[in-house]
Amino acid sequence: MAIELTVNRQKRTITADPEKPLLWALREDMKLPGTKFGCGAGLCGACTVLMDGQPIRACQTPIGSVGEAAITTIEDVASQPAGPAVLAAWGDLDVPQCGYCQAGQIMTATWMLGEFPDPSDEDAEAIMSGNICRCSTYLRVKQAIRQAADARLSVASGTEAGA
Repeated sequence: MAIELTVNRQKRTITADPEKPLLWALREDMKLPGTKFGCGAGLCGACTVLMDGQPIRACQTPIGSVGEAAITTIEDVASQPAGPAVLAAWGDLDVPQCGYCQAGQIMTATWMLGEFPDPSDEDAEAIMSGNICRCSTYLRVKQAIRQAADARLSVASGTEAGA
């Protein structure tokens, strides 16, 4: 069956069973390998993408349920308002160790900072708790979220360096 999806701001048509998980449509049919398979049960967060700006687990989302929603993957996270600050902080602080979970971590952090521009450490920990890192880079993830939030807040207030 032909299914049209909007992924990373582009209309894409694939031929697949509507029950096929979005994760596999992204990776196999659209050749977007950044979204990772972790547990397959929606528990680890490695497959997190944004659907109409909200984080979802792509391994548990059938493509037939996406409809007209816009999907954003790690390949286009920079198009999201908080995306550039999150990516910069992740790089500055060398957050990834093995890197496997990082696409999901970055997608969740990007959503969070779009919704909660100045999260407390406790709020960030609670929101990020659904993203498991087997290398335990949680401290660096938390530091990167704080750095990204501070960078965005300084830009918003006009106090960034060089302003």
